Amino acid sequence: MEQQLYSQLESRGFVYQATHEQELRHRLATATQTFYIGFDPTADSLHVGSLIPIIAMMHLQRAGHRPIAVLGGGTAMVGDPSGKTEMRQLLTREDIDRNGIGIRRQLERFLKLEPGQGLLINNADWLEKLSYIDFLRDIGRHFSVNRMLTAESYRQRLESGLSFIEFNYMLLQAYDFYILNRDYQCTIQMGGQDQWGNIVAGVDLIRRMEGKEAYGITFPLLTTSSGEKFGKTAAGAVWLDEKRTSVYDFYQFWRNCEDGERGHFLRLFTFLPLAEISELEQLEDQAINRVKEILAYEVTSLVHGPQKAAGAYRTAVGQFGSADPDNRVKTSSAITSIKPTESPDSLPQSTITQLQLEKGITIVELLIKTGLCSSKGQSRRLLQQGGGYCNDSRVTEDRKITQSDFNDGQIMLRAGKKRYHRIVLQ
Repeated sequence: MEQQLYSQLESRGFVYQATHEQELRHRLATATQTFYIGFDPTADSLHVGSLIPIIAMMHLQRAGHRPIAVLGGGTAMVGDPSGKTEMRQLLTREDIDRNGIGIRRQLERFLKLEPGQGLLINNADWLEKLSYIDFLRDIGRHFSVNRMLTAESYRQRLESGLSFIEFNYMLLQAYDFYILNRDYQCTIQMGGQDQWGNIVAGVDLIRRMEGKEAYGITFPLLTTSSGEKFGKTAAGAVWLDEKRTSVYDFYQFWRNCEDGERGHFLRLFTFLPLAEISELEQLEDQAINRVKEILAYEVTSLVHGPQKAAGAYRTAVGQFGSADPDNRVKTSSAITSIKPTESPDSLPQSTITQLQLEKGITIVELLIKTGLCSSKGQSRRLLQQGGGYCNDSRVTEDRKITQSDFNDGQIMLRAGKKRYHRIVLQ
């Protein structure tokens, strides 16, 4: 066991709150612990915000502890009210199962989930077997409604309305922790800071039903230094699935982070040594952009693999130049071994057919089709504000695309300064 694991998590910014902190430090340093984090399959891909719990799990597993990734096939039928101002849209069983397949594949890329190393299990396996009356008698009697209403996730919703089905979510998550403790000797639950009430409820339920101590750790909910929600762009959420967010756009999300976030993000989202990150954080002027290139490459490599990360880096360098062409910034990152001129680019690309062109397709429609904008209204505002470009020529109002717009069968669309998309005519 790593003696300073808990301190490492603190230093990297993973710890917001913890129960029984001193006992947790001792347990993590002296014996293998089984811990879990839940992932409700509300979409068929995780997004960049999910990297915080995933990377925390990776840190613990690398230190010798055993992760359980719980796919919330049961709890997704109810919907977690945490962090929401209104009730989530209820999903069908078919939607949940389909989403679960995508999330399972993603989690298996980051964690070793073979027997003896880690587990990936679905809480539908036990939640869907529950008898409602038995659950109320055996589990519900341990919960105080007054205490539940003090949880931040519930208090925030009381004014806008909290449905009865959502009110049950805390009981179900606490029951998950109890089952995992009873059947898999799981002693630690981890989650976002908005999960604190649910986690503490599980710790209390285990103590009441099993007479055992369990523990909880929460991560801070991340916002940018300007107060905006982390992981959102003008085109929407930044996903881990490259079919939803291209590798190039994923790389550019990190490359374009605010200067003041670079050290914070390097600690949370990469495995570079803390001492090295401290040195990188002190660099100034043009070197700041090199640090953001390192951040973008490291996170893209973690999520999509070194080869695709290198392709995204080369594409960005081809478009904008390198912030450190002579590799003067010293780092252990593999980015220093990449030759920017070696490989074809990885710009996101879409196609349109000759028939579509003849029927008529507009700039606004292409901006939506390529994902550069999420709606017609957003597309028109981009053009009106002077942020839309076709082949490096500014476009200020909507118009149809014509054959003359294509150069060698291609059009390059741009939204803002750094978001490109190639359109190929078939």
